[in-house]
Amino acid sequence: MNLRDITFDDLPDVLRLYAQPDFDNGEVLDDTQARALYARFLTYPDYKIYVAEEGGRIVGSFALLVMLNLGHCGAPSAIVEDVVVDPQMQGRGVGAAMMRAAMDLARNKGCYKLVLSSNAKRVRAHAFYEQLGFMRHGISFSVIL
Repeated sequence: MNLRDITFDDLPDVLRLYAQPDFDNGEVLDDTQARALYARFLTYPDYKIYVAEEGGRIVGSFALLVMLNLGHCGAPSAIVEDVVVDPQMQGRGVGAAMMRAAMDLARNKGCYKLVLSSNAKRVRAHAFYEQLGFMRHGISFSVIL
C-alpha cells in the first residue's frame, strides 16, 4: 500500500469514499465545490489530505492538521479528521496503516499529541483506535452551527 498527498485528480475517488452510509451517506460535494475547497486547503500550512492506494486504486483517506500552540511550551498538536476506508478493504489493515502514518507525521512535526473524535455510536471504531494506542481522554463537546 502506498500513502501519499492527495491531488486534484484524486477528488472524485475521495468523494466516493465519503459517500458511504457510515460517513456522509451519499451527500457529498460536487466536483466544482470540492476543487474550490481543496484549492483553499493548499493555502493552509500543515493541513493535508492523504490517500492510501493499493494496486493503483484509492482505498482510504484521512486529513491531518498540525496546529501551532503558545501553550505546552510551543509544542504543536495534531488533529486527524475524515478517516475513511473503502468498505471492500475494511479489516485488511488500511485504516491501521493510515493511522500509524498519521502518528508518524505528527511525531516528525514535533507534536506532543494527536487527537481525533469519533461519534459515540461507532463502537467498532473506538475499539480500532484503542488497539492502535489511542486512549479515551477527557470529554468532547460540539455545537452544530
